[in-house]
Amino acid sequence: MEFHSSNALKLRQLYSILSTTMQSPSKTLIIRFSSVGDIVLTTPLLRVLRQAFPASQIDFVTRTEYAELVRTNHNLNVTWTYDASTGFSGLRSLMRTLRAERYDLVLDLHNSIRSRYLRLGLGAVQMVAVNKRILRRWLLVNFKKNFYSGIVSVADRYIETLDRFGIRNDGKGPELHIPDELLFGISGKVASLRLHRFEKIIGLCPAARHATKEWPLDRYAEVAVRFCRERNGGVMIFGGSAEKARALELAQQIGIRIGSDRVISWVGELSLMESAATMEYCDVIVTNDSGLMHVAAAMNKKIVAIFGSTVREFGFAPVSDAAVILETEGLSCRPCSPIGRSRCPKNHFRCMLDVEPERVVETMSEMMDEKS
Repeated sequence: MEFHSSNALKLRQLYSILSTTMQSPSKTLIIRFSSVGDIVLTTPLLRVLRQAFPASQIDFVTRTEYAELVRTNHNLNVTWTYDASTGFSGLRSLMRTLRAERYDLVLDLHNSIRSRYLRLGLGAVQMVAVNKRILRRWLLVNFKKNFYSGIVSVADRYIETLDRFGIRNDGKGPELHIPDELLFGISGKVASLRLHRFEKIIGLCPAARHATKEWPLDRYAEVAVRFCRERNGGVMIFGGSAEKARALELAQQIGIRIGSDRVISWVGELSLMESAATMEYCDVIVTNDSGLMHVAAAMNKKIVAIFGSTVREFGFAPVSDAAVILETEGLSCRPCSPIGRSRCPKNHFRCMLDVEPERVVETMSEMMDEKS
């Protein structure tokens, strides 16, 4: 009995030491390399972590092309960047630099081969990785067996990594901290467009990384035309430089029917944060399940999100009370992928084609007519 009591005392003392350490990390590193939506969804965690440990150093590491999304976040001290073109040699160099920082807590919100390599090489006292629900996701995609216990946002899954500290989501959603000088620059660009000509502005985000997440362009055009005719509206199109051809085709489809002077394409002209700032001038955003959808949610915009091959269970529904998801329910082939595909594996694309423009227009009208 004496032996067991002694061991129990040692365990309690060890637990007390660990608990004290867990309550006050002095230096924390958060790892999330990509992509736009995933990084935007880390911002609730950054906020609650800073609230819990106001005196701690909280740093972030991400790929170079996404760093602007967090570089000016008030809850961070340092943003480290990784140039993916440098491969594992660049990652190894970054690991050496970060190891010298002696982080005592590392939160791996990516949980990929690269992020695991980085996190395990840092020698932190505490390391936690996000639970991606990989098995449940695989069973839902491949066997259509839904073992998810409700719909949990990726933002909440990130915050789960802080359970050991008793930290919970504050329910305030994602956020972007846009510098004043950037806002001023965008206001100057927008001023020249004479938006007062229009009663309402619709924002369109017609692209996605994979084709089965893209609602057809003619549907977007139909929604924009009806919106402009019914609301004396104007149209803004958002997207990255890789999406210029798609945006040009959409702008032409809309312009032929209602005049090109009503269509403003920002595609390839704005950075991610500039796009976020410009969305402030939109009354409603229509979007695919894409990174810009989460940017719009972080800007507290009214959103109509169209989901095709993906479903809410994957955790990427917009975190916003002002968002509505439109989808085709009851399809036996859906979801066919957690991230989207290059083409419909059934060759009918009903998940997207069964979402009619009329439904989108009606949803938009209801949202805009609601009293704030």
